[in-house]
Amino acid sequence: MNSQQIKTWAWVHKWSSLVCTVFMLLLCLTGLPLIFHHEIGHLLGTEVESPKMPANTPRVSLDRVIEVAKAQYPERVVQFVSQAEDDDGMWFVTLTQTPAPTDDFKSVVVDARTGAILAQPKFDEGFMYVMYKLHVDLFAGLPGKLFLGFMGLLLLVAIVSGTVLYAPFMRKLDFGTVRREKRPRLKWLDLHNLLGVVTLVWAFVVGGTGMINTWADLIIKYWQHDQLSGLLAPYQGQPTVPVAERGSLQRSLEAAEARAPGMKVSFIAFPGTSFSSPHHHTVFLRGSEPFTSRLLQPVLVDAKTDQVTASPKLPWYLTGLLVSQPLHFGDYGGMPMQILWALLDIATIIVLGSGLYLWLKKAKGAPAAHARDAAAGAPSHPPVGAVHPAAAKVEAQT
Repeated sequence: MNSQQIKTWAWVHKWSSLVCTVFMLLLCLTGLPLIFHHEIGHLLGTEVESPKMPANTPRVSLDRVIEVAKAQYPERVVQFVSQAEDDDGMWFVTLTQTPAPTDDFKSVVVDARTGAILAQPKFDEGFMYVMYKLHVDLFAGLPGKLFLGFMGLLLLVAIVSGTVLYAPFMRKLDFGTVRREKRPRLKWLDLHNLLGVVTLVWAFVVGGTGMINTWADLIIKYWQHDQLSGLLAPYQGQPTVPVAERGSLQRSLEAAEARAPGMKVSFIAFPGTSFSSPHHHTVFLRGSEPFTSRLLQPVLVDAKTDQVTASPKLPWYLTGLLVSQPLHFGDYGGMPMQILWALLDIATIIVLGSGLYLWLKKAKGAPAAHARDAAAGAPSHPPVGAVHPAAAKVEAQT
């Protein structure tokens, strides 16, 4: 690689890094507690668990569950009913003012065996809610998600450009060298490059999956337009099914489970909501294995007749979204993977912080360097700053 190519890659790396560094630091800091959201929920007492009962304890009808939840908020409509992957002894019922997507929601947790209310958790307040909203959309909704997605794209550009620059940078140094005897800036530069390379693959995976997750709302809307519109042709012109005319939710669930035996319910979207049509209860079923439990199979059940209308396979782009979500937070491998994710997250925070330090020190030291060079009659060659996880760069050897 010639000097002009090195300069070009260094420019790309520098500015892609500088633009996204502060936001990447925010995402790493807020993402750290989210890796352990269940464990933190237990410590804070916000995690809801069902009482221990024999595995063969009979379940109450899902229609009864809805009645119990609706009694708490009779003026609201049910948007979703869901079950936790690791606890099928309770139902989470989400109620909103209208079926349209909104942040104004109430949650009621109902025991699946007794029909009793276990809790009414407030998911829209507290420490973990603030961390989640900052991490997902900066409290700015879809524009915030898309902005963070663009920052994620810059992250990937910085990773690729840093990788390209790492080879010429390391020509004069052994891998992993940290020049402790040199001035602080060089020591931080070496540490920055070393940790950047160590976290290279992780940063690329987490950055890429995070960017994909910011497109979730748009991907779902496209799926509805691309896949569901054809399936709903027989319902063209018909209004949303009124609540009074809907059939049994329990029978809808049983019909969906009969269509996909061996799968378990993840959640049910009600008519008119963002994950369903105006005419169906859409039952999303999941597998029982660690990987297949992340993949969902939608089953559209006519809300009036409780008959299955369709069970379309998810397209590749929705499958990619579903796979990327747990991978982003290290949810596939239990506690060992969570600890690994946390350690790599902390290493990335150090890389980001050191990169910012290197750039600030370079900017602060540039006037003095120019003055020394002018006095000596020599040209000035200020070092190129690196500000990014997996950042490796060309540094003037001084």
